[in-house]
Amino acid sequence: MSLALDTSVTRTTGSTITTAAPAQRHLSAVAEAAAPAPRLRAVPAGTEARGFVLYVGIDELKAAEAGTSLGDIVSQLRALTQQLAPAAETHAAVALAPEGSGGRDVDVVRLALQDPAALAKHRQAEVDEEPGARGGVVVDISRKRLLLDGDVAPLTYKEFELLQYLVLREGRTIERAELISSLWSAGDDEEAPNERTIDVHVRRLRSKLGAFEDIVRTVRGVGYRFDRHADVSIRQASTPSPDVF
Repeated sequence: MSLALDTSVTRTTGSTITTAAPAQRHLSAVAEAAAPAPRLRAVPAGTEARGFVLYVGIDELKAAEAGTSLGDIVSQLRALTQQLAPAAETHAAVALAPEGSGGRDVDVVRLALQDPAALAKHRQAEVDEEPGARGGVVVDISRKRLLLDGDVAPLTYKEFELLQYLVLREGRTIERAELISSLWSAGDDEEAPNERTIDVHVRRLRSKLGAFEDIVRTVRGVGYRFDRHADVSIRQASTPSPDVF
C-alpha cells in the first residue's frame, strides 16, 4: 500500500517502513501509468462486456459452519457491489441440484445454472462414456432414453414419460388417476386414457423392458410403483426434473 507524502512515499512491507526518494516515486508513477489495464478475457468482435457472473459453491450447512448463511453472503456481495459501483444492477440466483450430487460444489452450481463451459464439459464426459460399459438398466433422464444392457430401448415419448414419472417417485405407489392427470394434459394430441386403458400403456412399457419388466410393479387395486434393483441405475439431468419441482 502506498501513502503520498509531501517529499516522499512511505511503503509498508511487513513491519518495516521504508521511504522512497522523489525521483524513485516519479519513476514508479510513470511505470504504473504505462502498465496496461488488466482484462479478464478478450471480448469477441461485435460484442461488448455488460457484466459478469461469479459462481459461489457453498451449501447452507457449510455456510452455517462458517457462521453465516447463503442469504447473508448474497446481501454482503450486493452491498459491496453497490459500494464499488453504485450504478450496477445485481441479480442473485440460488442453484438447486438433486440431493447427493457428487463433485465440487462450484462445479455443481455451474451445471445447475447452465454455465456454457460447464455444460460442454459435462456433455463431452457423457460422449466419452461407453454406452455398453454397464449392463442392466440405465434410465437416462438427462437424454430421455432407456438403455438395456447397453442398447437403447425403442420407447415412445409417452412411454419414457411414464417410466420417468415412476422413477422420480421411487418407492411410492402412483395411482392410475394421478398418471392420467399428470401425463395427459388437455392440449395433448393424444386422447387421455381412462383408468383401464392406462394398464395398456404400462403393458407396452413392460414389454420393451424385457427381462427387467419387474422394475415397474403393479400394486393391485391401487396403481404402479418403480422398484430399483441392484442392476438399475439412474442418470440424472444436471438440474431437477420440472415434473418434480
